Amino acid sequence: MADDAILRMQNITKSFPGVKALQDVDLTVAGGEIHAVCGENGAGKSTLMKVLSGVYPHGSYDGEILFAGEPCRFGGIRDSESCGIVIIHQELALCPQLSIAENIFLGNEQAPRGLVDWNRTNHEAGRLLERVGLPENPVTPIAELGVGKQQLVEIAKALSKRVRLLILDEPTAALNDEDSAHLLDLVRGLRDDGITCVIISHKLNEVLSIADRVSILRDGRMIETLDPAAGEVTEDRIISGMVGRDLEHRFPPREPDIGEEVLRIEDWTVHSTAQPDRAVVSGANLNLRRGEIVGLAGLMGAGRTELAMSVFGRSYGTGISGRLFKDGEPIQARSVGEAIKHGLAYATEDRKRYGLNLIQDIKRNVSAARLGKLARRGWVNDNEEYRVAEEYRKSMNIKAPSVLSLTGQLSGGNQQKVVLSKWIFTDPDVLILDEPTRGIDVGAKYEIYSIVGRLAAEGKAILLISSELPELLGMCDRIYTMAAGRITGEVPRAEATQERLMYFMTQERGQVA
Repeated sequence: MADDAILRMQNITKSFPGVKALQDVDLTVAGGEIHAVCGENGAGKSTLMKVLSGVYPHGSYDGEILFAGEPCRFGGIRDSESCGIVIIHQELALCPQLSIAENIFLGNEQAPRGLVDWNRTNHEAGRLLERVGLPENPVTPIAELGVGKQQLVEIAKALSKRVRLLILDEPTAALNDEDSAHLLDLVRGLRDDGITCVIISHKLNEVLSIADRVSILRDGRMIETLDPAAGEVTEDRIISGMVGRDLEHRFPPREPDIGEEVLRIEDWTVHSTAQPDRAVVSGANLNLRRGEIVGLAGLMGAGRTELAMSVFGRSYGTGISGRLFKDGEPIQARSVGEAIKHGLAYATEDRKRYGLNLIQDIKRNVSAARLGKLARRGWVNDNEEYRVAEEYRKSMNIKAPSVLSLTGQLSGGNQQKVVLSKWIFTDPDVLILDEPTRGIDVGAKYEIYSIVGRLAAEGKAILLISSELPELLGMCDRIYTMAAGRITGEVPRAEATQERLMYFMTQERGQVA
């Protein structure tokens, strides 16, 4: 390994105010390999890659970087790219209004005489698209592409820069199974072409299927590097290194204490906002009881999120019909404010876009949904707001030096805890959680599961929407299934299996008892 190393990062230490993100980290990557970096959210994975790619320039960290045997002191991303190191961040950096070709060569324009040569630009873009397996016209606007295709455009953009080391930060986090498989096959092809890849991922099954070696970070320190080819490396083995302990149980123990019905939804129908003549939810019926965790399973496009958002103050949809009952009494929830007053809360699946204000601090995010609780004569009591947020920071174990820390600087797991804190502060009786563990690692997932279990033990009714069937099986007392906008099954915990749920999730028929 010493002779074929293309990258050496030695004694890398990086600090932020109040937090040491990396401490004496060593990472060695061999030329032409796929090297996975794993760790909990906040372990330092993305920080390490930002040091390598020049996002954090030389002088802002301690330690040394050697690339192809030469010491590197990158002052910015352009410096690292000039050496052939390209990073693709989890949040894609594409301009939706520009074409595919314009995005690929943005900042690297094909302008030999000072003017952009559009024929050359589109021709070269077409060649790169063919290489990444994306059969799209180079003049197509990025806004017309799905997330999976946009990820391929990012890789094409990296290839246009004569990449030697490609860093992919959570490349499949927002992709479906088909797009994920295509992307991983592409990464294998790049390796076969001699391009070294470093991949950050919390999807351990993908890591084991693609990585030649796996390095594990924990609390800003490099714990170990594993070689799957040299011996058996399992998900449990990686998890043990990530969290510092064996996880005998992926889900916290729980003894349900289920009470009376708190919410009932009857004959609920919702039409698409974009296509008002198309029903995205049709005649749905379900109920939730106090202290109960109820799952909602379905394939992409089944209508789970549309159902949840329409119930929560009609925040999605048009032509909504049906009835809501709270504690046996009919209610109206025609706005988000009205839904909150009736004790409903909804934690969105897209926390970065809809769940949080990333440029505000933790304090303001926690109080945002119920500022009236902190107001006196129309003025918010800042000291009380601080006190409340600090209580949640401690009780929810939000890893931040202060409630004045910007929410956008937190890891995904800690951002999710802020989202939950915000809605718990509204004193809900019903809490709808839409993909609450998406994009976070197994250690942070366990903490979220523990919080959800605690809320149920306090008597709250939980509707848990998840694409991960093991998560639903491990957490829920009952599970509803949806397909094509209809409730197709209701399965008690004792009878629930992945096969049974998948059967109902693929049955496009009316409600099943």
